[in-house]
Amino acid sequence: MNNKEFITDLAARTKLGSKEVGSLVSATVSAIISELTEENTVAIPGFGAFEVKKKLERVLVNPTTKQRLLVPPKMTVNFKPNTSLKSKVK
Repeated sequence: MNNKEFITDLAARTKLGSKEVGSLVSATVSAIISELTEENTVAIPGFGAFEVKKKLERVLVNPTTKQRLLVPPKMTVNFKPNTSLKSKVK
């Protein structure tokens, strides 16, 4: 399902216009992004939680050249689904 299909489906379920639903989806995504930028956890009841985790610095070895590379630390976003969502997907 792409963004256009998602907005069309939500518009049909909520009986709102596609433009209204599109702006609501856009506002929701931007709110989630701003919270994750501040390294806060975003929990959506019945769906799951998005959290920012720090990956530590590590050394990788190229198997062909045996060259060692230092990978710097970075921040990643992880998603932990709600237990009810897990049971519905199974």
